[in-house]
Amino acid sequence: QVITRRFRRLLDEQARESDGPLLIDPDTGRPRKFAYAPGLVVVDGGAPQVAAAQRALDQLGIDDIPVCGLAKRLEEVWVPDQPDPLILARSSEGLYLLQRIRDEAHRFAITHHRARRSKTMVESMLDDVPGLGEVRRKTLVKHFGSLKKLRGATVAEISMVPGIGERTATAIKQAVDARTRTGAAIAVNTATGEIKET
Repeated sequence: QVITRRFRRLLDEQARESDGPLLIDPDTGRPRKFAYAPGLVVVDGGAPQVAAAQRALDQLGIDDIPVCGLAKRLEEVWVPDQPDPLILARSSEGLYLLQRIRDEAHRFAITHHRARRSKTMVESMLDDVPGLGEVRRKTLVKHFGSLKKLRGATVAEISMVPGIGERTATAIKQAVDARTRTGAAIAVNTATGEIKET
């Protein structure tokens, strides 16, 4: 699904621009995401994952972007349509580069997942605060960014958020403190990024 979405966006960008994709957004001046074709697709996994990625590219008619996979167990490099993996020396610069790419992708995904879970937990914790609707909940989440920061904020700091008065800020602080006192602390599984209530 990820490969299909990513490369469908690439094809859409290419179809939109007759002279090739614009790498810079003319309105904002910022680099456009997914406006370029990568030189290599690295998949986290072995032969089945590489085959699935190659199938997704084939279904989109993309045949000029190579695919490989890095299997964690023995750090084997898999390429499509090959029965056996490539075994690179442990001291290989190429293997080291592939490992760094994979590790960075893991770090990015875990950080993103934690941030999304934290925002969801803050919003659900604030569901029962009187006078606090969806728009102001989202404003709070955006302002503080995490449950930990909201917990550490004072009533005065909370009331500085646009649309939050002192009375509402006091109710928010009481809701957060009550949740903490009842033992509903947050635990994070550092391997998966999963956030749990304990």
